[in-house]
Amino acid sequence: MSDYKIHTTKDLKQLMNGYFSDLSNSKKVAWCTSVGPAELLRSFGFEVYFPENHGALLGASRTAMDFIPESVKLGYAGDICSYLTADIGSYLQNKTPLTKQYGMDGVPKPDLIVYNTNQCREVQDWFMWFAKEFNCPIFGIKPPRYLDEVSKEDIEDVSAQFKEMIPLCESASENKFDIDRFRHTLNLSKEATDLWKDCLNTGKNSLSPISFFDGTIHMGPIVVLRGTEKAKEYYQKLYQELQNNVDNGNGFLQKPDSRVYWEGMPIWGKLRYFSNLFSENNSAVVASTYCNSWIFDSFDSKDPFASSALAYTEIFINRSEEAKFKILKKHIQEFNINGMIFHDAKTCFNNSNARFGMPQRLKEETGIETLVIEGDLCDLRFFSEGQTTTKVETFIEQMS
Repeated sequence: MSDYKIHTTKDLKQLMNGYFSDLSNSKKVAWCTSVGPAELLRSFGFEVYFPENHGALLGASRTAMDFIPESVKLGYAGDICSYLTADIGSYLQNKTPLTKQYGMDGVPKPDLIVYNTNQCREVQDWFMWFAKEFNCPIFGIKPPRYLDEVSKEDIEDVSAQFKEMIPLCESASENKFDIDRFRHTLNLSKEATDLWKDCLNTGKNSLSPISFFDGTIHMGPIVVLRGTEKAKEYYQKLYQELQNNVDNGNGFLQKPDSRVYWEGMPIWGKLRYFSNLFSENNSAVVASTYCNSWIFDSFDSKDPFASSALAYTEIFINRSEEAKFKILKKHIQEFNINGMIFHDAKTCFNNSNARFGMPQRLKEETGIETLVIEGDLCDLRFFSEGQTTTKVETFIEQMS
């Protein structure tokens, strides 16, 4: 096995420790969906908590299956979003990996809950449950879905919804809205997301210094600390290290036989297994739609409402099949991809793109190999390691 390491990881651990410490000690906390208006919330002085991040932690720590049955008892189906069922079940059992990893008694109590259905409808049902549980004000942004292109009317619609949040934010935070503070926060997000894009784009090099599996770990700050100096500073340091590795001919695999793109959600409880499986077969997983989900090219502090409305509405998951096809084809070319893994997540229909002929169409038009892996983001009962190993090894042979 390679001894390649990304040394900035030690800074990541300190940064995430500080984030959760701030949540524990904050006077005002807002809950937000992972691709929601975090910048606007931060401009009011909220510390922002992301339940989807907690869902990923439940998956990565392999504790989700202990908690999902608690939600099923409440009437939630076992095949809906396992972030939702694991997170609610964790709360009902009053158990969380946050205790062991960050010394927290539990999830922070919200003063305001905000969601954006640009990803799925499940976040609405999920966050509404907690709003009732905490007797907490809640606001939902509901953009148009499945778009070929984002129109001027779409931007105006979502911008108006963002602005409608302001009185609720003022009441919950006890701070008045300040457009300059919003501009500043959005600008910090823009700088951080540009740096994150630079980090991921180092994967275009023949010897990539960052794998998809590394990306799922290092994306933490762009999810939970958007709009802060800390996130910007972190990605400056990470990019410098990655670029130095490129300049010195240092990759996580030194002579890969194939380059793979991961489409869909991670299988959080199996990241190490997959990383080892591909490395042992000398295949480099160098890019993904998932890690790219937190690249927001459209942020513009000169027009913060319209630009953030556009950025949060044009995300990959919110696009039509035709738009997704064009984006994936572009990534295949830019990253010189030989094969694409489609993760068909059994409890995340919205983020699974293998069910309407996409793999076959991409193979026909680009010539790459494609493989559909069945699994889930958190619920490992939907995943077979033995079958997957056989399928992946055959897929890698086909690329060779």
